[in-house]
Amino acid sequence: MSKIIEISTNKAPSAIGAYSQAIKANNMVFISGQIPLDPKTMEVVSDNFDSQVNQVLNNIVSIAMEAGCNKNNIVKITVFLKNLENFQAVNKAIEKTFLKPYPARAAVEVSRLPKDVEVEMDAILICN
Repeated sequence: MSKIIEISTNKAPSAIGAYSQAIKANNMVFISGQIPLDPKTMEVVSDNFDSQVNQVLNNIVSIAMEAGCNKNNIVKITVFLKNLENFQAVNKAIEKTFLKPYPARAAVEVSRLPKDVEVEMDAILICN
């Protein structure tokens, strides 16, 4: 039987809807979609794409740490972009944040994201 635990930290934005920041089920952690909100102000960090993608990754890593994991436990990331032309900037941020082997990833262009941000990501982790 799975043991399911809600993961929550004030080092990442609080949920702005009916969801948890993350759920840990046995040794798997599922991080909900993170947008570039500053966890202290709950405001979008910047209009600059690089700042937005870095904040999203910081939020994901903060939640991973709260779950007792680290960024190296991330095995899958889904990236939602308002403009697929920002794909190379995402690659640079991923290379700066993670070591090889990089997490598996999917990237899709979408018409709109919460708070009209440019990027959202969710993640799956395996940790003990």
